[in-house]
Order: sequence, then C-alpha cells, then structure tokens
Amino acid sequence: MDFSLFWSSLGPLLLGAIQGTIPLTLASFALGLMIALVIAVMRISPNKLASAVARVYISVIRGTPLLVQLFVIFYGLPAVGVKIDPWPSAIIAFSLNVGGYAAEIIRAAILSVPRGQWEAGHMIGMSRNQALVRIILPQAARVSVPPLSNTFISLVKDTSLASLILVTEMFRVAQQVAAFSQEFMLLYLEAALIYWVICLILSTAQTSLEKRLDRYVAH
Repeated sequence: MDFSLFWSSLGPLLLGAIQGTIPLTLASFALGLMIALVIAVMRISPNKLASAVARVYISVIRGTPLLVQLFVIFYGLPAVGVKIDPWPSAIIAFSLNVGGYAAEIIRAAILSVPRGQWEAGHMIGMSRNQALVRIILPQAARVSVPPLSNTFISLVKDTSLASLILVTEMFRVAQQVAAFSQEFMLLYLEAALIYWVICLILSTAQTSLEKRLDRYVAH
C-alpha cells in the first residue's frame, strides 16, 4: 500500500463528504421527516382509506431494499418516460426510504403519549388536529429523538449507495481515486474511516441531546 496516497487523497475524500455526503444526508432526512409525519398521521387517522394507503406505503418501503428503490427511480422510471438526474433521484429515493421507517417511529411516539392528553385538549375546545399539533407532537418529538437519530446515522452510511447512480459523494470520490491508483484496499479503508468518524461524532451528539431532553421527560 502507498500510504502517501492516504494523505494526498484525504482532502478530496473530505471534500466529497462536505459537498456530497453531508448535503445529501441533510436534504434527504429533512424531506423524509416531512413525509414520515404525514404518513404517521395518516396511519393513526380514523379515516380507513388514509390509514390503508399509509400502511401500504410503509409495507412497500420496509419490504424492499433501498438499492432497489434507488435503481427503480434512476434506471426504471426512464422506461416510462420519466428521467430524473442523479442528485434528485438519490434525494427522492432516500427521502422515501426515510419516510417509511421514520413514519413508524413517529407513530409509535404519538401512541406513547397518554390518551388523557388528547382528552385534555378536547376539554379546552381544541379539535383533534389542534390537539395533535399543540399537545401531542411536542411530547412525541422528545420520545422519537433516539430512534430518529439512529435513522439519521444510518442514512449517512446509506448515501454511499448513491455512487451507483453516479452521484459524486465521498465514496464515489474514493472509487475514482482507487480506479486511478489501483490502491482499492487503502482507499476503501480510508473512506470507511471517515464514515466511522462522522458517525462517531453524530453518536456523541445524539447522546448529549438525549441527556438534555431526558430532563424534561417524566419518569
């Protein structure tokens, strides 16, 4: 192994993380949370049709591999006349995937809030939606932080799959440098190390956030 290559390639890989991996993760997670909130509310809705649609969406997302979902959007949709560029394809696929998994997390968090909280909202004249937004969701948010944080950390690693549809993120840069230098083991281990450091930082931040929120959760 040419370890001088390790240091010379560190800059391009970190740049790939800053310009590709991190923005892709943040954009996909933000959109995914919006989708998840809508799906979770539909899932607990008394409307049977809305609940059924949400149930099917979650089942499809959780029952199929992320890589297949990514390929269907980027390589499959052009067959029916819908062509989407690599970056939007990756964001759509990751967002839909996060939405399917996070919806169940949010649903469980909502259901963990005591039923009396709903009744208290109704007693002071709130509608179901008002009680949900003003009373239930703030409490559910604190409960859902740990599992949603795990989903976010997993997404950081999953973005490496975007390299398969030509999105220039960190792992794609590692592939390009490895192909040029033929030092595949070194470059892939270097990419793994950077992913590990990023996830370690995020895990530390998650632990700190959980401790802060735990002060406001009744035991």
